[in-house]
Amino acid sequence: MDSMSRADVLRTIKDAEADAAATLAKAESEASNIVTKARVAAAETVSEGRTQAQADSQQMVDDARSAAQKEADKVSKKGDKAIQSIHSDGESNRSSAVDIVLDAFRA
Repeated sequence: MDSMSRADVLRTIKDAEADAAATLAKAESEASNIVTKARVAAAETVSEGRTQAQADSQQMVDDARSAAQKEADKVSKKGDKAIQSIHSDGESNRSSAVDIVLDAFRA
Protein backbone atom coordinates (compact mmCIF):
# COMPACT_ATOMS: atom_id res chain seq x y z
CA MET A 1 0.00 0.00 0.00
CA ASP A 2 1.26 3.35 -0.98
CA SER A 3 0.92 5.70 1.89
CA MET A 4 1.73 9.33 1.78
CA SER A 5 3.56 10.98 4.54
CA ARG A 6 1.96 13.78 6.39
CA ALA A 7 4.23 16.29 4.62
CA ASP A 8 3.18 14.89 1.22
CA VAL A 9 -0.49 15.19 2.16
CA LEU A 10 -0.02 18.79 3.33
CA ARG A 11 1.95 19.65 0.19
CA THR A 12 -0.79 18.11 -1.98
CA ILE A 13 -3.43 20.10 -0.09
CA LYS A 14 -1.40 23.32 -0.49
CA ASP A 15 -0.92 22.64 -4.21
CA ALA A 16 -4.65 22.01 -4.61
CA GLU A 17 -5.43 25.22 -2.71
CA ALA A 18 -2.99 27.16 -4.89
CA ASP A 19 -4.55 25.68 -8.04
CA ALA A 20 -8.02 26.56 -6.74
CA ALA A 21 -6.90 30.11 -5.92
CA ALA A 22 -5.40 30.50 -9.41
CA THR A 23 -8.58 29.13 -11.02
CA LEU A 24 -10.69 31.50 -8.91
CA ALA A 25 -8.49 34.49 -9.81
CA LYS A 26 -8.72 33.60 -13.50
CA ALA A 27 -12.50 33.21 -13.27
CA GLU A 28 -12.83 36.56 -11.47
CA SER A 29 -10.66 38.23 -14.12
CA GLU A 30 -12.74 36.74 -16.93
CA ALA A 31 -15.95 37.76 -15.16
CA SER A 32 -14.60 41.30 -14.78
CA ASN A 33 -13.71 41.39 -18.49
CA ILE A 34 -17.18 40.14 -19.42
CA VAL A 35 -18.81 42.81 -17.24
CA THR A 36 -16.56 45.51 -18.73
CA LYS A 37 -17.37 44.41 -22.28
CA ALA A 38 -21.07 44.31 -21.43
CA ARG A 39 -20.90 47.85 -20.02
CA VAL A 40 -19.12 49.09 -23.13
CA ALA A 41 -21.68 47.37 -25.35
CA ALA A 42 -24.53 48.84 -23.30
CA ALA A 43 -23.02 52.33 -23.50
CA GLU A 44 -22.62 51.96 -27.27
CA THR A 45 -26.21 50.75 -27.59
CA VAL A 46 -27.48 53.71 -25.56
CA SER A 47 -25.36 56.10 -27.62
CA GLU A 48 -26.59 54.59 -30.90
CA GLY A 49 -30.17 54.75 -29.64
CA ARG A 50 -29.75 58.38 -28.65
CA THR A 51 -28.21 59.20 -32.03
CA GLN A 52 -31.03 57.43 -33.87
CA ALA A 53 -33.65 59.17 -31.72
CA GLN A 54 -32.08 62.55 -32.52
CA ALA A 55 -32.02 61.71 -36.23
CA ASP A 56 -35.66 60.57 -36.09
CA SER A 57 -36.65 63.73 -34.21
CA GLN A 58 -34.83 65.92 -36.72
CA GLN A 59 -36.56 64.11 -39.58
CA MET A 60 -39.94 64.66 -37.93
CA VAL A 61 -39.17 68.36 -37.50
CA ASP A 62 -37.99 68.60 -41.12
CA ASP A 63 -41.13 66.84 -42.35
CA ALA A 64 -43.36 69.11 -40.27
CA ARG A 65 -41.47 72.18 -41.48
CA SER A 66 -41.84 71.06 -45.09
CA ALA A 67 -45.57 70.44 -44.67
CA ALA A 68 -46.00 73.82 -42.97
CA GLN A 69 -44.06 75.53 -45.76
CA LYS A 70 -46.27 73.89 -48.40
CA GLU A 71 -49.39 75.06 -46.55
CA ALA A 72 -47.94 78.55 -46.15
CA ASP A 73 -47.16 78.65 -49.88
CA LYS A 74 -50.77 77.68 -50.68
CA VAL A 75 -52.13 80.37 -48.36
CA SER A 76 -49.70 82.91 -49.81
CA LYS A 77 -50.80 82.07 -53.37
CA LYS A 78 -54.45 82.49 -52.39
CA GLY A 79 -53.61 85.78 -50.71
CA ASP A 80 -51.66 86.95 -53.76
CA LYS A 81 -54.62 86.05 -56.00
CA ALA A 82 -57.00 87.92 -53.69
CA ILE A 83 -54.73 90.98 -53.71
CA GLN A 84 -54.46 90.81 -57.50
CA SER A 85 -58.25 90.52 -57.78
CA ILE A 86 -58.77 93.51 -55.49
CA HIS A 87 -56.19 95.50 -57.46
CA SER A 88 -57.82 94.57 -60.79
CA ASP A 89 -61.29 95.40 -59.49
CA GLY A 90 -59.95 98.69 -58.18
CA GLU A 91 -58.41 99.52 -61.55
CA SER A 92 -61.63 98.72 -63.40
CA ASN A 93 -63.77 100.67 -60.92
CA ARG A 94 -61.46 103.69 -60.70
CA SER A 95 -62.86 105.38 -63.76
CA SER A 96 -66.44 104.93 -62.53
CA ALA A 97 -65.49 106.24 -59.09
CA VAL A 98 -63.81 109.31 -60.57
CA ASP A 99 -66.89 110.00 -62.70
CA ILE A 100 -69.20 109.67 -59.66
CA VAL A 101 -67.04 112.03 -57.58
CA LEU A 102 -66.77 114.57 -60.39
CA ASP A 103 -70.54 114.39 -61.02
CA ALA A 104 -71.13 114.99 -57.32
CA PHE A 105 -68.96 118.12 -57.40
CA ARG A 106 -70.58 119.42 -60.57
CA ALA A 107 -74.07 119.00 -59.25
